[in-house]
Amino acid sequence: MSATDEIERVARLSHGRLVAILASRTGNVTAAMDALSDAVDRELEVWPVQGVPARPEGWLIATARHRAADAGRTAARAAAAAEALTLMEEERMDMGHAATPDRILNLMFVCAHPAIEARMRTPLMLQLVLGLDARRMAGAFLIAPGTLGQRLTRARAKIEAARIGFALPDGDELAPRLANVLDAVYAAFTVGIDGEGAGDAKSTSLAREALWLGSLIAAQMPEASEAQALFALMLYTQARRPARVDGSGCLIPLDEQDTSLWDARMMADADLALRLAAGAPTLGRYQIEAAIAAAHADRRHGHPTNWGAIAGLYRGLAALHPTTGALTGLAAALGEAGDPAAGLTVFDAADATHAAAYQPWWAVRAHLSALAGASGQAIACYDRAIALCPDPAARAFLERKKANLRSSCLADLPRDFSSTSD
Repeated sequence: MSATDEIERVARLSHGRLVAILASRTGNVTAAMDALSDAVDRELEVWPVQGVPARPEGWLIATARHRAADAGRTAARAAAAAEALTLMEEERMDMGHAATPDRILNLMFVCAHPAIEARMRTPLMLQLVLGLDARRMAGAFLIAPGTLGQRLTRARAKIEAARIGFALPDGDELAPRLANVLDAVYAAFTVGIDGEGAGDAKSTSLAREALWLGSLIAAQMPEASEAQALFALMLYTQARRPARVDGSGCLIPLDEQDTSLWDARMMADADLALRLAAGAPTLGRYQIEAAIAAAHADRRHGHPTNWGAIAGLYRGLAALHPTTGALTGLAAALGEAGDPAAGLTVFDAADATHAAAYQPWWAVRAHLSALAGASGQAIACYDRAIALCPDPAARAFLERKKANLRSSCLADLPRDFSSTSD
């Protein structure tokens, strides 16, 4: 592996671990990020010349801490000596334990503290734990990059001003903060999966890092059913990736994929995680979404897709978590179950304000309109979906569907249409 590759690996995959280590002693996440940024700049200068150190993450920790100490060092020699001794001891410990799962989990719960504005908890976690910048996240949260950057700065300042402790919450505070943590992990996974399809080379590592975070939370909190369910959901999704695109680069719909290409071991791990989640008496969003993924995965056992059951699960999801995505999934399942009119009714009854830029909404509506015989409306919806689609494989699929529909419409015209229309 070249120095450039190793720099990218450490910067991408270790960002959250390093911020957690650096911030856990002082609680100052902004200073931790600044110190890490300085260390990465130094890394870019040194590693290509001197080679990659034996412990890259430990090297970054030590460099970042020395930079932070230089920035805030007082003139008192005794204080400086004490600081140096503390740094040496911490470096010795952290060089051998750079992964520090507990510290990462603590950092995520810090970002989910009630003192942080609710809508900023997920993007703050993505920035601190996974190193995403405002530009990369802006589209996912429908906020201009500059505005999001300013809000993230204020959120980091809030952590320090409120003196939020770097420890797991307990009692009644744990459940709501865990929900925010899980939402952030899933948002990161979704951004990674979507970006991977759109050809973003960094997105594969982002999706894998989110999956790693999901496994970490599930392992650290085995009684948390939603944590187990989210881990299962991500595993099901990741396991299907090898079968997603055909040889021509066109998307293959889920119910048409070659199940022999699915990752069998990952599917089995997903089944296990879902069984663990099902043991809880409560039912949450991720348990339902994982159950939907499991229903699709049942095809690997030779069973046809049970669209009626999937539609029922989506009804429960829409009642519990009425998002644009849940309603789109319900409409699609109803259409595939043989009732496209019912699916279109879901769209007509929903508030379309949040759907304007949501590509699956238009793609599913186009498909259902075509099934219902409204070809003109279907073509218009396909145009909208294609314009919103950043994924080349999905775009090729939508363009093929639109072309097939247009050809079908032309085939159904009377032979003398051209003469009678003059």
